[in-house]
Amino acid sequence: MSHPHPELGAPPKLPKGGLRVTPLGGLGEIGRNMTVFEYGGRLLIVDCGVLFPEEEQPGIDLILPDFTSIRDRLDDIDGIVLTHGHEDHIGGVPYLLREKPDIPLIGSKLTLALIEAKLQEHRIRPYTLEVKEGHTERIGSFDCEFVAVNHSIPDALAVAIRTPAGMVVHTGDFKMDQLPLDRRLTDLPAFARLGEEGIDLLLSDSTNAEVPGFVPPERDISNVLRTVFANAQKRIIVASFASHVHRIQQILDAAHEYGRRVAFVGRSMVRNMGIARELGYLKVPAGLVVDVKTLDDLPDDEVVLVCTGSQGEPMAALSRMANRDHQIRIVPGDTVILASSLIPGNENAVYRVINGLTRWGADVVHKGNAKVHVSGHASAGELLYFYNICKPKNLMPVHGEWRHLRANAELGALTGVPKDRIVIAEDGVVVDLVKGVAKITGKVQAGYVYVDGLSVGDVTETHLKDRRILGDEGIISVFVVVDSSTGKIVGGPDLHARGSGIEDSALSGVVPKIDEALAKAAQDGVADAHQLQQLIRRSVGKWVSDNYRRRPMILPVVVEV
Repeated sequence: MSHPHPELGAPPKLPKGGLRVTPLGGLGEIGRNMTVFEYGGRLLIVDCGVLFPEEEQPGIDLILPDFTSIRDRLDDIDGIVLTHGHEDHIGGVPYLLREKPDIPLIGSKLTLALIEAKLQEHRIRPYTLEVKEGHTERIGSFDCEFVAVNHSIPDALAVAIRTPAGMVVHTGDFKMDQLPLDRRLTDLPAFARLGEEGIDLLLSDSTNAEVPGFVPPERDISNVLRTVFANAQKRIIVASFASHVHRIQQILDAAHEYGRRVAFVGRSMVRNMGIARELGYLKVPAGLVVDVKTLDDLPDDEVVLVCTGSQGEPMAALSRMANRDHQIRIVPGDTVILASSLIPGNENAVYRVINGLTRWGADVVHKGNAKVHVSGHASAGELLYFYNICKPKNLMPVHGEWRHLRANAELGALTGVPKDRIVIAEDGVVVDLVKGVAKITGKVQAGYVYVDGLSVGDVTETHLKDRRILGDEGIISVFVVVDSSTGKIVGGPDLHARGSGIEDSALSGVVPKIDEALAKAAQDGVADAHQLQQLIRRSVGKWVSDNYRRRPMILPVVVEV
């Protein structure tokens, strides 16, 4: 198995007749999925998603793929193929289209409807091409065939990309539910046909590669939901992804069966379910869904609320309910269902929400104590089955953390893919398919691009480090006035602490240290404000460390007069 090396340099020029594959996100992480394919000087992008921030990224709203490597080649892009409508696959599209709004978007009906609604908020009207499973479209230099796959959102597609360099198949996210609610199966006969034709490189979903066996059918959840609905005494509040149409359908069916009305809470939930209902993906009996404002007129045992926040997102409806920061107040006897998995990295945030809800008296039903979620990603048994059908000549695991990519590679090897034809890459690593062999040839920039409010890319790792220090250790400010010619103190120093756990009065102990350092600097003829700030920072930092074993941010201000 080939693997990336940290000292990889820029890739060489792509050999004539070769196909270049550059993942800009989604490898070594769950989210931010984006892969760039290049043939004959033209580019095709598959997916452009976002990654959601973790606790060590305070203040960040979203994390985007890094567009640096393609920014001067936007005119070479023939299109963006979107495999399905989840945020980790479409959430970055508005930010790429800000740079060139006329890049065509290619996807299924529901996927395009979801991204068009999102782009409307960014005031972008995209060029779109709707495709269905079984369709073949010529997208610039690329012949693309679309194949139905089953996932936790309707209308998901895999794509087979044909060029003279060979055929590449990108699965997108998929599983093999044999009893899907919409009766839309992963099209194994189509994959078998592609396998017989010859798949030169397979990019395969790795998320559940460590999980043995097969994913249970989505419909298995129905009986569990019925039991919860039958036993609930008061309101039922369900938190789910705003795009999980199949899960919401089962909630609606259970609510209808037990005589409850349903209200959607949260902008994204209301928007997405409205789109799904309008397009016929969500079947809603007449009178079942009501406006949240009418719930006060209904008895508690006739109410179901469906909201976002299943991952513990701070600003989502469920988190705000847990923090008593929402118009909907949790009361003893309410039942809360977290109908989703735990995305790696979100565990602490989710359990914090569960504890908050429990504190106010809610009965919380989640994956840990009831079968209220099944995954949307193929487990090891399904992947083995899939590889035996596809018989890829080269394999590149995608969509997963390192452990998932490794596990997926091992599964490919078990089914007969030669180990030297299995490429384990990471974001930015360039893989060239030349004469039927896929090999790593270099690396391009593919770091995190942070969205913070209206700023995109302005916040750096240095800024985040400062935020973490401020959050963990607090700040001490030092204000000093010095003579610009001699460097001697003529005012101050004044010290103030915030969030450091040190009282301002206690800081008087460091004043002699500052006086001494600045006096010595004046003797040595040092009068530069920046150098004096550094002296103050070191003096205060050492004193705080020696006396308190803490490392707050030291912010010295030197005014020259």
